Amino acid sequence: MKIVIKIGGSLIQLGEEIDLELISKYAEVIRRLKREGHKLVIVVGGGVIARKYIETMRKLKAPESVCDLLGIKIARLNAYILISAIRNDVYPKVPETLEEAISVFSMGKIVVMGGLQPGQSTNAVAALLAESIRADILVNATTVDGVYTAPPETPGAKKLDQVTTDQLMEIMQSSTEFKAGEYRLFDPLAILIVRRARLPVKIIDGRDPQNILKAIRGEKVGTTVIP
Repeated sequence: MKIVIKIGGSLIQLGEEIDLELISKYAEVIRRLKREGHKLVIVVGGGVIARKYIETMRKLKAPESVCDLLGIKIARLNAYILISAIRNDVYPKVPETLEEAISVFSMGKIVVMGGLQPGQSTNAVAALLAESIRADILVNATTVDGVYTAPPETPGAKKLDQVTTDQLMEIMQSSTEFKAGEYRLFDPLAILIVRRARLPVKIIDGRDPQNILKAIRGEKVGTTVIP
């Protein structure tokens, strides 16, 4: 299978520290998928550290586009950490364009990357890559166990086993701001790309990297997005 995995930046960070134990577990899952013959692209988010820098830039009245650029750079740093953990069969450089990522993928190497351009979340990057390589599945690993009818901490919020792109758009627009550092779970642009490309998507709890294997095997886990 051709697989794109989006790993939320907050998953690999414990506050301001890097969670090396969880990163190592992700690296082992990725190496296992490679040994099984799958072709892989991994996209890593900026996480808590990116949001802290972005908040500081906003206090300095920086434009949102500049805040986005900062988030992109931090996501790329996170990608380099994962590259170091994977070690084998991985392209040693983080691609900075869609064309570079597609070219490296065609060589059979594991591709790990962060953001691409302002106004575009790493979720959208993952969706674009999945569309470009005609991926069999896009797995979005987050800090929650799926899509809820409202933010999970909201009283009465229910987890959904399946959701259409229209439903997901409505849920996300009611709970997410479209600005740098706030592209939580899935943003409108990522949803539109998934819809037009008719991409199979699984949104899972990435706090246990084994859930990635379950999603790829078709086991019941997380939320399935129906394009």
